[in-house]
Amino acid sequence: MAVILGIDPGVATVGFGVVESAGVRNRFVNCGAITTPAHTALSSRLAQIYHDMLELIDTFRPDAIAIEELFFNTNITTGIAVAHGRGVIVLAGHERNVPMYEYTPLQVKQAITGYGRADKKQMMEMVRRLLDLKAPARPDDASDALALAICHARFSGSLLTFEGGRNECSTI
Repeated sequence: MAVILGIDPGVATVGFGVVESAGVRNRFVNCGAITTPAHTALSSRLAQIYHDMLELIDTFRPDAIAIEELFFNTNITTGIAVAHGRGVIVLAGHERNVPMYEYTPLQVKQAITGYGRADKKQMMEMVRRLLDLKAPARPDDASDALALAICHARFSGSLLTFEGGRNECSTI
């Protein structure tokens, strides 16, 4: 059985989801969000994310961390802030020697719904069904993080991995 910590990176909100995976079976463990106060210095927000990530890793002792690959859409300023948050998340995983894997939004949607262009509502409903939850995980960032954890559980057992279990698509 593997414990997978899914992370939806950000600065204001970092979604996390913890799943236990055994073969094709995934079991919900926990989910939530790290939130940082608005109008706070970026350095303080990053420090909080880093320390909270270390606490999550120490609490759940994941065998792997699945994180969303950075995707720049139209707002590059938001993308840069997310990149800062993602950097301290990657550092926390490295500090605790937890292997990290990254997945694109398209890969996650394909793994969860079978359709790479699924919308947010479809994704949340499938995560709810796959983990047998009574209601979709909240906040949305936590549901996204659970989707990342499930995605990793599915990819890590596939032929797409090579010796050492690293995802060939990962840049981490």
